Amino acid sequence: MATNLNLTGFRYNIAAAVFFIPYSLAEVPSNIALKLFRPSRWIPSIMVAWGVVMTLMCFIKSYKSLIVARAFLGLTEAGLFPGVNYCICLWYPRSERSKRIAILFSSASVAGAFGGLLAYGIERMEGVGGLHGWQWIFCLEGIATVLVAILSVFYIQDNPETGNFLTEPERLYVVNMVKQDANHLSSRFDTKFIWQAIKDYKTYVQILIYLGILVPGYAIALFLPTIINELGYSAANAQLLSVPPFVAGAIATVAVGIHSDKHELRGPYIIGGALVSLVGYILLYASVKSGPSYAGACLAAAGMFPTVPVILAWAGSNAGGDLKRGVVLAMVIGISNLGGICSSFIYIDPPRFHIGHGTVMGFLSLSIITSLFAMWNYNRLNKKKEAQCVAENITDDRGCEFEDMGDASPLFRYAI
Repeated sequence: MATNLNLTGFRYNIAAAVFFIPYSLAEVPSNIALKLFRPSRWIPSIMVAWGVVMTLMCFIKSYKSLIVARAFLGLTEAGLFPGVNYCICLWYPRSERSKRIAILFSSASVAGAFGGLLAYGIERMEGVGGLHGWQWIFCLEGIATVLVAILSVFYIQDNPETGNFLTEPERLYVVNMVKQDANHLSSRFDTKFIWQAIKDYKTYVQILIYLGILVPGYAIALFLPTIINELGYSAANAQLLSVPPFVAGAIATVAVGIHSDKHELRGPYIIGGALVSLVGYILLYASVKSGPSYAGACLAAAGMFPTVPVILAWAGSNAGGDLKRGVVLAMVIGISNLGGICSSFIYIDPPRFHIGHGTVMGFLSLSIITSLFAMWNYNRLNKKKEAQCVAENITDDRGCEFEDMGDASPLFRYAI
């Protein structure tokens, strides 16, 4: 693609970066729309939209058309990840969300692995139908997306109240479990809950934590084959060698998600994963041999990927009320995704990529520091609320008095 479209200088970086601008800006509006419309209609609709955009990218003939296509791809794909995370919050209590989000996000790791395998295979279609191999990648993956979107209309459930696969006793159990976990907080649509999310400083702390992880995450997704190629492997073998780091990331993601829920802890798992990834990047930065450097790439992926679902479970769990939770998740995911612009421009100094690796280490350190602050702050606030409940004799049967307060309710407790 770089040769056919004359992607010289920073053109590839710009094409990678332009995706993230509409992608970030559209996530909050998309989650508000998801609250107003049915998830079983909204999510398949945006899937069809980006599947069509991806399919039509096989007709790209120039750098300018690539830029336009990437912008539309970011716009149409924006609502999926915050939307699905919001839906998970409608079905599971806070203590059981991390492993569900982990299973969802592990698909991103698996997609990275299969992406390398598919790219390796589909590029062999060079010249078939007058298209280049890279054009066939867009075409076939876009068509697959549209087909899955059409099928998903029949399988996505809007909420436990309308879930047609549940028996009546199961429905009552799930509805009561989620309602009890919600601390009697309001689930209606009201713009004041949107402003609660926007004005809450804790939202921006979570954004910084997630930003510190996403810059390394997108750097891996965008440049892992390039990094491996610079270690001395051919471009084709670099695609194949990009598979093991993503597989390691997928396995670690599910394992960490399960244990994070089991221990009902978020911050320590984020810090631990970031430290593992940091060790991997230190190896990449310092080593001149391909073996240790490749081991560093595997550690970088295995440490980074598991932290993403834990962060999202943390942000969603600590935002009280359905609408505020949806907006907080969209803000955390949307604003943090602007970090993808940074990721697109830091791997510019081959073969050692000191600027890229050094920048990523800085962002991982940011995530560790802000996670430590968040843990301290949530613990402080919980103690303050416990003291208030004792002093004012506030119990669960008074929950309706605080239904519009969101997580500021004295009955709400933050996850650590």
